Amino acid sequence: MSDKIPPLISTVSSAFIADWLVALRALCAPDHYASLLKRSHLEYDATTPQSRVNLDQIVSLYQLAAVETGDEMMGLWSRPIRPRALQHLLTSVREATSLTSALYRFSTFWNLLLDDYQFELVELAAERRFALRLVAQGDDPVQRFGHMLILKLAHGLLSWLARAEVAVAGVEFAFARPDFDDDYALIFPAPLTFDCPQTAILFDADVLGPVQVRSSADLDRFLENAPRDWIFTKSQQHTQSLRVRAYLAQVGWEEAHLRHAADALHMTPRTLIRKLEAQGTSFQAIKDGLRRDIAIRQLQVGEVSIEAIAQDVGFASAASFHKAFLRWTGTTPSTYRRSNQIAR
Repeated sequence: MSDKIPPLISTVSSAFIADWLVALRALCAPDHYASLLKRSHLEYDATTPQSRVNLDQIVSLYQLAAVETGDEMMGLWSRPIRPRALQHLLTSVREATSLTSALYRFSTFWNLLLDDYQFELVELAAERRFALRLVAQGDDPVQRFGHMLILKLAHGLLSWLARAEVAVAGVEFAFARPDFDDDYALIFPAPLTFDCPQTAILFDADVLGPVQVRSSADLDRFLENAPRDWIFTKSQQHTQSLRVRAYLAQVGWEEAHLRHAADALHMTPRTLIRKLEAQGTSFQAIKDGLRRDIAIRQLQVGEVSIEAIAQDVGFASAASFHKAFLRWTGTTPSTYRRSNQIAR
């Protein structure tokens, strides 16, 4: 396995960002929209739902669109979020003395800006948890990407203030479970529930400790990098699927077997299978997802031959890799490389 590839590099399906692109397209002239996608190296094709999008592409599109549309949430909410709103949000939460206080400041800030939703921070005393809930103010359809992004921003800000990724107790979404539900597990390291009355993110009270002081320079870096520092989870400890992915990323493919992974995680293979099934996934799906994401990264940024990539991700032949990549992404490795090569 190549050590040039970050061990937890991840992609999501193009369907995961479809709601975002619909909202963005409504803000832009057709030529401008096409230019944003091109400059983000994002070849979106609604007819190929299994195509993949990586973090670099999401970050690039966000950074371009948030500036050029004059809306830092790019059409995801009924009212435009004007430039510098995120800076003011960080300035506000940075003054909090605890993570609970930061959540309260987060909710009151957005309640000044949003018309279609309002946040409620609720203490669930019996469960020793806090729930940050997004309460609809009307009957408009749920914007799935918008709900994901604003909850992930809350989680990202808490982790920034704590200087470590804060454990999430659970995430609830007020929309039906989509076909690409496994993408959400890469965003939120927590149990996920769909078809809920309200969208919410939950934290155990004992993880909402004091804030670690952040400087103005820290704030500037967070803004400059947004949303890179908070869109994908960095932690592997909260879910079995991410722990398995982390194990596979650190060993050779000859060790990438269920029994070896179960031994490394100090459980029996049967127990690991059961735990992964409870999260809606399997060992083979996690292994294939990692191979796919490593291959996508290499096809985008390198000049390594397809035969070498096939070997690097554990295939005995280029033909077998070709067939698997077509199944994973809806396109061949060579076609993907031509369409998605990122200049270095």
